Amino acid sequence: GGPLAAWHGVLMSLAVFAGSAQFIALGLIAGSASFIVVLATTLIVNLRHLLYSATLAPYVAHLPLRWRATLGALMTDEVFAVAYAQYRHFPPGTIGPHYFFGSGLAMYLNWQVWTLAGIGFGAAFPGLQSLGLDFAMAATFIAIVVPQLGTLRYFAAAATAGTLAYFWQGWPYKLGLLGAVAAGVAVGVALTLLHARTRAGSRTETAS
Repeated sequence: GGPLAAWHGVLMSLAVFAGSAQFIALGLIAGSASFIVVLATTLIVNLRHLLYSATLAPYVAHLPLRWRATLGALMTDEVFAVAYAQYRHFPPGTIGPHYFFGSGLAMYLNWQVWTLAGIGFGAAFPGLQSLGLDFAMAATFIAIVVPQLGTLRYFAAAATAGTLAYFWQGWPYKLGLLGAVAAGVAVGVALTLLHARTRAGSRTETAS
């Protein structure tokens, strides 16, 4: 197919609330990748949301399904960081959905507004990409990840993904990066579930 129209970018931003997935998908589309490759790659990159979900699950498990589904749809890296920073100060099951929902909705609306602005400025100033503005995405991830590294499970997940990405960087089609992400998420989820199980056992012993 031909180049993407402006409305394609708007529609993608409305339907795919995941910045890294959008950037990766656009790069693959520009390289004439097949639909299956685009879909599989973005799904693997977003596997980190399993780690986010496992971490937040104890804090939202008491909410009705409609709330859990809504919060899940609004969850991004930034929203997770904000919501978890709030939830971690309260016992699981004792706080409502409104802080999480407000953070997610604000981020979603902000994303749509600046997507429209970016499409407009991109058309008016074609050389903007030469300014290195895409580093903003990397800076955002650094700001989110670094404060979490004091927690063992997040450090283990980051160390696993980073180490494997380095040793697997020679794999074709960036498969080494995707495999490293999947391995890091698997380690993080396993340690998160183990941590939750340990906490539940401690509470049971305390109650008895």
